[in-house]
Amino acid sequence: MKKAIIGKKIGMTQIFDEKGLVIPVTVIEAGPITVVQKKTVETDGYDAIKVGYLKVQEKKLSKPKLGQFTKFKLAPMKYLKEFKFEDVSGYEVGQEIKVEDMFQSGDKIDVTGISKGKGFAGVIKRFGQSRGPETHGSMYHRRTGSLGSGTTPGRVIRGKRMPGHMGMDKITVQNLEVVRVDAERNLMLIKGAVPGPKGGLLVIKNTVKSGK
Repeated sequence: MKKAIIGKKIGMTQIFDEKGLVIPVTVIEAGPITVVQKKTVETDGYDAIKVGYLKVQEKKLSKPKLGQFTKFKLAPMKYLKEFKFEDVSGYEVGQEIKVEDMFQSGDKIDVTGISKGKGFAGVIKRFGQSRGPETHGSMYHRRTGSLGSGTTPGRVIRGKRMPGHMGMDKITVQNLEVVRVDAERNLMLIKGAVPGPKGGLLVIKNTVKSGK
């Protein structure tokens, strides 16, 4: 990993490029983040930095979490995340990292977030299955249907699509493009949609794909 930052989803809008074409974009408030801990091969066996995002009142943190900040006289942060970088020599505890320090227009990124929770859902809403006949006497409308043969193997096969909890999953959308970076307001405009509701926490990293 070479670049990474934490952000908050603001919402979606659209902008126009030089040719007048409409580009759907997601607006993300990315950073600033603060380096809370620096890990090196000599002390921890690998290179990484732990960063904090969004300031929070001290009373809202437990003593163990608060101790990470008071040790270095840092403002308490609501979210903590560790990033494994190839080289951490350019980072120090207490350093503030802004969005323009990490990403520029045209960069390819991967965005990770928690998808919207939709509660308990049936197979039609959850997996897009077809509904049953609605004629007189039918008892089969939005039900699951047969779960498998009765004799062989005589059990429900693992992975069978059935009703259950829908959403609230960790989703990563890969190879998105950074359309614009607003350094003054710490905003990123990313082409396309990203997972999660408005106000949801997002982790943005440089893409792992080749970008062909």
